Order: sequence, then C-alpha cells, then structure tokens
Amino acid sequence: MITLSDIRKAQENISPYVKRTPLERSKTLSRHLGTNVYIKYELFQKTGSFKPRGAFNKMMSLTDEQRQKGVVAVSGGNHAQGVAYAAATLNMDAVILMPEDTPKNYLDAARSYGAAIELLPTIAAAFAEVERHQELGRTLVHPFDDELVIAGQGTVGLEILEDCPQVTDVFSSIGGGGLAGGVAIAVKSVKPDARVFGVETVGADAMAQAIAAGCVVQLPAITSIAKTLGAPAVTERTMLLVQEYLESVTVVTDDEAIASLKFIVERLKVFPEPASSCNLAAAEKLRAEFSPDSHVVIILCGGNFSVADLCTYGKV
Repeated sequence: MITLSDIRKAQENISPYVKRTPLERSKTLSRHLGTNVYIKYELFQKTGSFKPRGAFNKMMSLTDEQRQKGVVAVSGGNHAQGVAYAAATLNMDAVILMPEDTPKNYLDAARSYGAAIELLPTIAAAFAEVERHQELGRTLVHPFDDELVIAGQGTVGLEILEDCPQVTDVFSSIGGGGLAGGVAIAVKSVKPDARVFGVETVGADAMAQAIAAGCVVQLPAITSIAKTLGAPAVTERTMLLVQEYLESVTVVTDDEAIASLKFIVERLKVFPEPASSCNLAAAEKLRAEFSPDSHVVIILCGGNFSVADLCTYGKV
C-alpha cells in the first residue's frame, strides 16, 4: 500500500531532476465556474507532462546491475518521453515499445533522448512484447501499475498542498490511474475532506467501465481523440485506488474536451492536450458541487500534441 511517507520520499528522490511546476489562481476560470479555481501547470514539466516524476522514482530504485541491463517501457505517448528522458539523465539504456499509430512527434521526442523505439501493431501487442525484453534482463517501467511510479506521480499532489493548502477539490485525468491515484493519496492523507475527481473521455474510459463492471475491463480499441488517456485496461491496483480515494470518475466527450481546450488556449494562453483540457470540461459538468468558498485545482497534466493534430481539432 502506498503511503504519504512513500510520496514524500519520492519527492526528495526526484527533486534534483524534475521541475516544481507552478500553481496559479485563474480569475477567468474562477468567474466562469463561480468559485476559486486554480491551475496546476504540469504541462510545463520537462518533456511536457507529469510522466518523468514516476519514471525517475522507479529508475532511481534500481540496483547497479539492473541499471546496466537497462529498462523497457510501453507507451503511446507521454510515458515514452518520461522514461527516455529519465534514462538519458541517469545514463541508462531504454527500449520503448509503442503502437504503430503513435503520432510522429511522440516518436521523434522519445528518440531525441536516445531511447530505442520498437513499433508494434497495437498497444496490446506492445504490452505482450514486454516479457521478451524482461527475459533479456531489462526492468519494466510500467506507465501506472507500479507503487514507485504512483508515488512519483503523487508528488504533484504534494505540490498542490504546498501551494494551495486551502484546496477543497482536485480534478485529475485518468489514463491508467497512476496520477489520479497518487495525487489522491497525497491530498486526502493531509486533507481527508478534500475531494479528488477523476476524468476520462468517451473511447478512453477504461477506468469508468471497470468501476461500473466491478472488474478490470479490456477496451477493444481507443477511439477518443485524447490518445494519451489510451490505456487499453486499468489494473486491479489502480482500480482499488480510485474506488478508495476518488470521489467519482466523470466521462466527457471529445467535443467537450476540445471546447475546453479552445477556452484554455484563448483565455489562459497555454496549449494543453485534450487529455488535460477534459478536466475543465468535467469541472464545468460538476459546477453544482462547488460553493463560492470552494478552492478547485485543475491539473493540466500534459501539453504534447503535434501541430497537425491541432489543426484538425476544430473539425471535431
């Protein structure tokens, strides 16, 4: 079981390597939602998302022998860059298994950090290939089903508490559940009455479907525009974290995520991924949950997308 102590230890471990991203109150969003709204700008993290936090915490735990043999990871986007960056910083060899439909900008970014990329037909096929690399001695850095990775992601929650100790509500995207779970453990361990809301998009809603079914559900395909939420399935570990610590999981449409993205771009002057902007869409849906005295933090967890993709968003 992951504890607040584990997350604090992770914060100490990774602080030399990751940015302490800003948290700011937004007057625009506060007026828009009728309460106090803050943005956690995790899209300013190195590599453009929160992923290096968990990657560093996991990889720094490895023995010298494990480091010499290198790591393997599976990713359709941000986790690839996080692992590749951490491996380059720690002078380790990394192989990233990625689906063939991964956008070119993600492939180029991961390669730029020196990682070797292997393309597989699907994300499920990429996960199936992991065992072969483990047999060669590589250590798997899982994108979310790992206590050290979750503790690393949970450091986002510690920073929220430090910068906004009056926080009452937090909105976090869910891909596999590592970020939302880690943040929720951190926040609720210090402020039990605070609420953490998970957010997914239709077509990348493995957690919502698992919660509804009472067991892990395998998605046949990821159809959402929010590709970085595209875990084909969550795990029992992350599902239990969500059930224990999160208030709910809200699923929004691609159109709602894009409408919120446009609003953020126009008014906050930053470019989040749909996997981040969906949090604002969920907060808009749940605005009746807030009072004028609430303090709502929206995590913009990533900002990686290609210009080509951006140009198609207006057509969604």
